[in-house]
Amino acid sequence: MSIKFLAEDDRPREKFLLKGKNSLSDSELLAIIMGSGSREESAVELARTILNSVNNNWHQLSLLTIKDLMKFKGVGEVKAISIATALEIGRRRSAQEIPEKPQISCSKDAYDILKIHLSDLRTEEFWAVFLNQSNKVIHFSQLTQGGISQSIVDVRILFKTALEHFSTGLIIAHNHPSGNKKPSAEDISITKKIKDAGNLMNIQLLDHLIITQNSYLSFADEGLL
Repeated sequence: MSIKFLAEDDRPREKFLLKGKNSLSDSELLAIIMGSGSREESAVELARTILNSVNNNWHQLSLLTIKDLMKFKGVGEVKAISIATALEIGRRRSAQEIPEKPQISCSKDAYDILKIHLSDLRTEEFWAVFLNQSNKVIHFSQLTQGGISQSIVDVRILFKTALEHFSTGLIIAHNHPSGNKKPSAEDISITKKIKDAGNLMNIQLLDHLIITQNSYLSFADEGLL
């Protein structure tokens, strides 16, 4: 449905979905926060009125109290609190440093990330670490949880997750509760299947770790990739 055929109060949300957050004006963003306008003004018009009163400056808007915001017709306590809350989130976000993504340069780096999740389990689990072009971790997650002796891996889910996070490389890992680090025939088979699928999608399989309680085996280190 074209945006121009939608009710004005619905346009900012629909525009967000259709064109992305960067396409919205300040008044449209504020309208989404408020949720609705007044009888005389749409949410966008009311947001524009509020922003005009502070010279369209978010810093000036953040100085208004709840009572100040409630002076605008159509802004009750709930809307005023919603506006103040959004501005406070923005303030806290700007005050925080962007956390540095860990970078993996060897199998030990990957092991240090995964051992806390896999080393002490009694059943097998399959995990994956998703990396960007600089081999920095952008996501890691458990993909399957199996029985005493096996964890079945769905390659489609693995690469769906990789695509969702725009990953260009990945490291897979699973644990051997028995303590035996030697890869099974199934371990070797699934590694080859994942590597081949990754080559087709230009997502490189960098390593496969088998993790026990106090050590690990790296397919890359052992020349098994």
